[in-house]
Amino acid sequence: MRTLLIFYICALLWQPALAQNDVVKDAGSSDFNRNKPERVEWFRQAGSGLFIHFGVDAQLGIVISHSLVGASDEYVQRYFGQLPETFDPYRFNPRELAVLARLAGMKYVMFTTKHHSGFCLWDTKTTAFNCMNTPYHRDMVKEYVDAVRAEGLAVGFYFSPEDFHFLYEHHLPIQRGMIAMDDATRAAYDDYTRRQCEELMTKYGKIDLLFIDGEPKEVVKRTCWRLQPDLLITRGAMKTPEQVLPGATVIDPWLSCITMGTAWQYQPTNERYKTGTQLIGLAIEARAKNGSLLLNVGPRPDGELPIEQEERLREMAAWYFINHDCMDSVHAWIVSREGPVWFTAGSSHTLYAIVTGCESWKEGQRRSLVLHSVRGTPATRVSVLGQNSRVIEYRQDDVSSRWRQTDSGLEVSVVKAQRIYDDHRWPDPVVVRLENVEPAFTSVIDVHTGSSAVVGGRPVLTGKVDGPWKGRLATGYFYYRPYAGQAETLYATPWKRTGAVGIAADGSFRLEMGASGRNHAFEYRAAVSWYGVEINGEDKVFQPVPDPKLIE
Repeated sequence: MRTLLIFYICALLWQPALAQNDVVKDAGSSDFNRNKPERVEWFRQAGSGLFIHFGVDAQLGIVISHSLVGASDEYVQRYFGQLPETFDPYRFNPRELAVLARLAGMKYVMFTTKHHSGFCLWDTKTTAFNCMNTPYHRDMVKEYVDAVRAEGLAVGFYFSPEDFHFLYEHHLPIQRGMIAMDDATRAAYDDYTRRQCEELMTKYGKIDLLFIDGEPKEVVKRTCWRLQPDLLITRGAMKTPEQVLPGATVIDPWLSCITMGTAWQYQPTNERYKTGTQLIGLAIEARAKNGSLLLNVGPRPDGELPIEQEERLREMAAWYFINHDCMDSVHAWIVSREGPVWFTAGSSHTLYAIVTGCESWKEGQRRSLVLHSVRGTPATRVSVLGQNSRVIEYRQDDVSSRWRQTDSGLEVSVVKAQRIYDDHRWPDPVVVRLENVEPAFTSVIDVHTGSSAVVGGRPVLTGKVDGPWKGRLATGYFYYRPYAGQAETLYATPWKRTGAVGIAADGSFRLEMGASGRNHAFEYRAAVSWYGVEINGEDKVFQPVPDPKLIE
């Protein structure tokens, strides 16, 4: 009974909401940060990047590295002993990947130099478990660096200091996280990591970015910054949530690494890919929230990109070719979006209204938008990126772009007048450029999603408003939906909105959910309406409290 009580108390203490972009707890784990301000500013302007996951187990079409955790001794022996014998990505063409990344608007590339398995994709002297001791017998990292650099993209390395092969050779259990070691083994582990980092930072010229995945990060950071002071470290020095985007605009630099399907490495079976439209939407949302989408691909065992992944990158390339102005050298607007319209702001009072949900918007059809956060001036001009708004093929229709100021906001009227697909059905976002416009309001509030708790058997959600809200706000509300898991978040059901709740004098508000909600994990976010614009807080996850009656 005492054990049961302790378990239940621990569950209650652990139960409060988990912020989704705290799934990877990296930003606060470091005791120093040597990212130079000019490099951070470069990253703010860099936009999206391409992530490439590749390892010796791509031949099996399974999760990269992680199958070794909890595996039998016989499985582990065959993994380390047999897979290198057949590793031969003879069709690996990093220049094609780099060209495609550049066409899709990406400014940097991250390549897995070494994942958790310990298999090194460069010519290393630290271990025999590397690509040189395979039928391929070439330095993949060098080929990657040369190709990416030739295309004018920034060169990024992914590196895992966690090394399952090192653990295997030292007869230690293969698992994630910090492993208990004696002092001699720990010193050997740190020296091993240091020597690998020294190779990566001295053999290939200037390296622009580093993504450190695993512990201990400090050896990696100190070594790499010592050898390359201009190196920008992402994971290990900034927020890098996986498989989710922040629910609100983030001031500090951040990137979100997201897979095209559910897998990081190539998985030919049972995979579910996002559409090109969804991926474009993710890149837009990240840019509107001051961040960067690091979109992942996983080459086939022969080194070629799967056709499903190439198709989506080319759709992104077509969209970017038309609409690059709204993604390059831009920053966040006073609000990130109004409903399906996302915003990015350029220089000289130029704003881009990026209209998503365009699947049903037919070529030649006029649509009007009312933008509450925007005010026109006598010099305001409106246009649609990619088209001249004077001519539409085979028709004599008026396709001009117009605007007028109303009491409720700036009303914009535009026509989708450019033919992109043969069937005249281009489903991807339309971008309206608004020149010489101003914000409709000068002050902006912040909305914070608070913690959750179970009170009287019911989940209670909390939120908070900061800023000059008094006298302008009376109620807040929440959005929620079932939590599908980290890798499945982007496939989850639509958000549902709760009823309105009052805001207290200190800006806080709370909502009591139905009793049945305590039995299910769900995502939620706080929100308010501000001058007709919805302002959202961060996404968090409510985890159900275990019922002590069911625990033996």
